[in-house]
Amino acid sequence: MIQPADFLTLVLILLSAIVAGRLLAPYIVKIFTHAPSRLDRFLDPVEKAIYRLLGVAPSHGMGWREYFLSALIVNIFQMILAFIIFVFQGGLPLNPQGFPGFSLDLAFMQVISFGTNTNLQHYNGEGVCNQLPNCYPLNNTPGLSYLSQMTAVQFLQFTSATTGICVAAAMIRGFVANSRDMGNFYTDFVRSLTRLFLPLCLIAALIFVGLGVPQTLNGYRIVSTLEGSTQTILVGPVASLVSIMQLGTNGGGYYGANSAYPFQNPNPASDIFQIFLMLLIPTALCFVYGQMLGKKKEARPILWGAYSLFAIDLLIAFIPNYTLSRGMEARFGGFFSTFWTVVTTAVTTGSVNSSLFGNHPLVILSAFMGMLIQSSPGGKGVGVMYMVMYVVITVFIVGLMSGRTPEYLGMKINARDVKLVMLTFLVHPVIILVPTVLAYATGAASAIGVSTGSTGFTQIFYEFTSAAANNGSDFLGATGNTPFFNISTALVMLSGRFIPIGLLLALAGSMMNRRRTSEIGLRTDSATFTIVLVGSILLLVVLTFFPFLALGPILEFFQKRVNGF
Repeated sequence: MIQPADFLTLVLILLSAIVAGRLLAPYIVKIFTHAPSRLDRFLDPVEKAIYRLLGVAPSHGMGWREYFLSALIVNIFQMILAFIIFVFQGGLPLNPQGFPGFSLDLAFMQVISFGTNTNLQHYNGEGVCNQLPNCYPLNNTPGLSYLSQMTAVQFLQFTSATTGICVAAAMIRGFVANSRDMGNFYTDFVRSLTRLFLPLCLIAALIFVGLGVPQTLNGYRIVSTLEGSTQTILVGPVASLVSIMQLGTNGGGYYGANSAYPFQNPNPASDIFQIFLMLLIPTALCFVYGQMLGKKKEARPILWGAYSLFAIDLLIAFIPNYTLSRGMEARFGGFFSTFWTVVTTAVTTGSVNSSLFGNHPLVILSAFMGMLIQSSPGGKGVGVMYMVMYVVITVFIVGLMSGRTPEYLGMKINARDVKLVMLTFLVHPVIILVPTVLAYATGAASAIGVSTGSTGFTQIFYEFTSAAANNGSDFLGATGNTPFFNISTALVMLSGRFIPIGLLLALAGSMMNRRRTSEIGLRTDSATFTIVLVGSILLLVVLTFFPFLALGPILEFFQKRVNGF
C-alpha cells in the first residue's frame, strides 16, 4: 500500500497540476476567443503572414464538416511529408550515425502514429552503435536520424497536439449559446502553435536542459570506461522532444527505453516535472470548457468526474505492494513507476519510465481503465470531448429513468444526438477487439513469440487498446515491427483518432442555434450528477470490456496469487 510520504508527494503533484491548469485556462480561452493580449503586437504580424502564405481567410467561420475536413486534410498532408523523410532518411542530412530509411510498412505505421498523437513506436530511436560512424539496426529496426527526430517526429508531435486542442475548442463552440459557427481551423491551429505550444515547450526544454537532459546535434561518442571497455554515449536533440512529447500528451520517446533511459529522464526532479507536464493541459481544458461556455459551474462535473476516475485508477494500482520488481527503474522506485504508469494512461500520453513487464497485473488493469475511458482526464482536447460524450449519455439515461425528456444546457437531447454519442462509444470496442482476435487467428501473435496464456493475451490486447486510445505505451516495442502489426495498428490509430472526432464535431454542429429553454431541468453542475456520471462511465466500460480484461490482467493477477507472487 502507499506510504504517507508517497501519498503526500502524489497529492502535491496533483494539486500543482490543478492549480496550474486553473491559472492557464483563461489564457487558453483568450487564444480561442481572440481576446486582446499583450502578445498581439508581436504575434499578430507573424500570424497574418502565415495566413497570407496559406491563402486562408482567418475570419471565415466554418461548420462542423468544413472544420473536420480541414483538420483531416492538413494532418494527412503532414503525414505524407513525414513518410518521405522516414523512407529516405538514409540519404538526407543530419544523419551522423548513418541510419538507413524505414521500410514502407514501418514508415506508414509511424507517420500515422505520430500524426494521430499516439506515438506508438515499433522501432528504437537511438538504434545500436557499437562502431561509428555507421550503426546497425536492432531487431531489424533502424534508428532515427536527427533530421527525422526534429522534422518528422517533433513536427508531428506539435501539429497533432495542436489539432487535438483545436477540435476540442470547436466542439465547445457548438455548445455555446447563440454560436454561429465552430470557428476557423487554420486560425485556431496557428494561434495554438504560436501562443501556446511553442512558448511553453521552449520554457520546458530549457528546464529539461538544466535538469541534465541533452540537447545537441553532435554525433554519438564512444568513450573508454574505467574497466577499459568502450561505451557509446547516445545523445541528440532530446530535451526539445521530451518537452512536446509530455506537454502535448504525445508519448513516445527519443530512446527505445523511453523515460526509463537516464538521458531522457536523469533524476527524480525530471521525473516529477514530466508527470506535471502530462497533467497540465488536459486539466486546464476542464476549466476552459466552463469558461468558454460562459457557465463556469459546468466545468465541475468535467473536472470532478475526471479526477474521481483518476482516483479510482490510483486505488486499483496501489492495492498491491509496489516494491521494486524486475523492469522497474531503481532511480525512481516502485511508487513513481506505478504513479507514472497510471498518469501516462489516464491522460493518454503513453510514455513510460519503467518496463510494463515489471508492473503488477493490477497496475496494468489500471492502465487499461485509463485508456478505455479516455477522459480521466484524457488527452489534451480529446479527453474533454469524451467527457462531454459521457455527459450526454448520462443525461439520456437519467431522462429514461425519470420519465423526462433529457436535456443538457437547456437544450433537448434528441434521437440523433444519442445515436452520435453511442456510435462514438462503440468505435473503440470494434477497432480493439477485431484486430486482437485477428492477431491470434492469423498467427501474427505467435510469430513474434507472444504466448497464448493470460500474459500473452494482455500484451496483444494492450497493443490495440493503446493504439485505439491514441496512447502509445505498449509491451511489444520493436518486436512489433512486422507487416501485420504495423498495418493493423496504423489502421486502428487512424480510426480511433478521426472517427470519434468527426462524430463529436457532428454532435456539436447539431447543437448550434438549437432552441434553449429557461425551464429548470436536470442540474448537471452538482456533486450528485458527478457521482451518477462516474457510475455511468464505469458501468459502460466494465460491461463492454470486462470479459476481455478478465482474460488478461485479472486472470494474470489470480494466477500470480495462486503461485505465491
